[in-house]
Amino acid sequence: MGDVVELSFLQMIAAYVFVVILLLIVRARGISREKEILVSSIRMTIQLILVGYILVYLLDNKNPFYTIMVIVIMEAFAIHNIFKRTKEQISTPLKKTIAASMVIGTLSSLLYFLFIVINISPWYDPQYFIPIAGMLIGNSMTGISLGVTRLVDGMTKQKHMVESALMLGATPKMASKDIVDKAFDSAILPTINSMVGMGIVFLPGMMTGQILSGVSPVLSIKYQIAIMLGIVGSVSLTVILFLHFGYKTFFNDSSQMLVD
Repeated sequence: MGDVVELSFLQMIAAYVFVVILLLIVRARGISREKEILVSSIRMTIQLILVGYILVYLLDNKNPFYTIMVIVIMEAFAIHNIFKRTKEQISTPLKKTIAASMVIGTLSSLLYFLFIVINISPWYDPQYFIPIAGMLIGNSMTGISLGVTRLVDGMTKQKHMVESALMLGATPKMASKDIVDKAFDSAILPTINSMVGMGIVFLPGMMTGQILSGVSPVLSIKYQIAIMLGIVGSVSLTVILFLHFGYKTFFNDSSQMLVD
């Protein structure tokens, strides 16, 4: 592999000029999204600079306490983000189910991936722990967000159908099966579509980053395949856990719906 091209300050400025050109085009077209593009670009820059320095410190000062703290912060932010992004009102039992599903689903997938697939040493090595945790938690967060929206929306809009099924003798599980199945499809389809188009339509970010940093494409492919299998496993597990326990929060002990 050739030497890595290190971007200079002027080259970075050139990248921002590209965004400025985009803003001028958006303004000329009368699309009122200049503020969002500008704010998101600035926010992304600040966030990445901060996380870059934090990662340098963590990699230079390997400590199990730091690694665990990062994972806890990632999980907390992901759960908070799911609550924030869901437009429908979420009950307290459903929030607890979301939090438990995220923690159990992502951590079990992460530990299996790190200790069985990669077999890292020491066990808290932040070089592997943090980036892989970020990918698993981030994708699972997106999956559960979609699942929550679809489940709550389905239970609200199809309340009368569910109640009719209950009156005909169906159990809550049977009455809500169609809604749960559609919620699972909605949550998992983006990950499946991403896997189907990978390598043909686009190159994934992790693989692209490794190739740009000088790693052999063959080695990058091995890691990317393993990561994608970990992501689909983590997303599926967290969503399955959430839906298995989540739909039950819409019923009381007498199998009556609690949706107003």
